[in-house]
Amino acid sequence: MASTLLHEKGFDTAHIEVQLAHAERNTVKAAYNHAEYLPQRTEMMQWWADYLDGLKNG
Repeated sequence: MASTLLHEKGFDTAHIEVQLAHAERNTVKAAYNHAEYLPQRTEMMQWWADYLDGLKNG
């Protein structure tokens, strides 16, 4: 659910996949891409937290 909603909201696929700890299927790409995207992931997770709070609070 999170992946689908985050994609629909326009968050970058790489940031979503790293956050959800999904492994890169392309082994060459996986070997060279060690970026953590912390600022982008922080923004994305804040949006997610706000979304969940909104659901909880109606």
